Amino acid sequence: MTDISETPTAATTFWRDPENRRWIGSSAIIAAGLIAGGFLLGDGLVRAKDADRSVTVRGLDEREVVADLATWTISYSATASNLQSAQSGVDRDSEAIRKFFKEIGFPENALEPTGVNVNYYTDNGVPRYTVRQRMTLRSKNIELAQKAVKQQVDLVRSGVVLEDGSGMSYTFTGLNDVKPEMVAAATKDARASAEQFAKDSGASVGSIRKATQGYFSINARDGDGGGWGVSDTPYKKVRVVTTVDFSLE
Repeated sequence: MTDISETPTAATTFWRDPENRRWIGSSAIIAAGLIAGGFLLGDGLVRAKDADRSVTVRGLDEREVVADLATWTISYSATASNLQSAQSGVDRDSEAIRKFFKEIGFPENALEPTGVNVNYYTDNGVPRYTVRQRMTLRSKNIELAQKAVKQQVDLVRSGVVLEDGSGMSYTFTGLNDVKPEMVAAATKDARASAEQFAKDSGASVGSIRKATQGYFSINARDGDGGGWGVSDTPYKKVRVVTTVDFSLE
């Protein structure tokens, strides 16, 4: 009579085989690795999705400034049948211009010649010489510069014929002094826009992911006016636009 309890079954034989046990162990390890990897991959995708939540906005800051440099290039000329007479006419105008600025209160070194040109042609066989000269005023005294512009008619009364392009130009040179404050203000303005966007979408604004300063522009405060007799003004408007990418939480 056979003892059934001692008869090995197929399952018992399978587990007694060392090769089968190694194969089962390896399979279990691989399965556990796949499960853990899948979990980590899924969690990583969720975190990556969260990281993509951001908003890009622009911030603006503008402020009015007063120019600190005045430059006036005065062009004038004289024409005569010989070069000496034409040059003498220009010399008289140059002296009148120097006297004009001296009486207003400018030092002598504020005005200097910056160019001269001689043109020769004939008019019905008569030789004609035109001597054209430029003198430039450069000053940081904006009040005196404005006074000179208002009184330039006195130059015309003295016989100086001002050519086209003889106008005062004002420049603001202190941009580097206001840059940090303006960038900070523009960034603050950008965050305010981002917070409004986040509020509407049920989120909150996080840290700055990326920012671009943009460029600064300096224009006339009251717009650029063209036409005859129109001069620049010392009142300017500085403007900067920043682009900021904020994360959303």
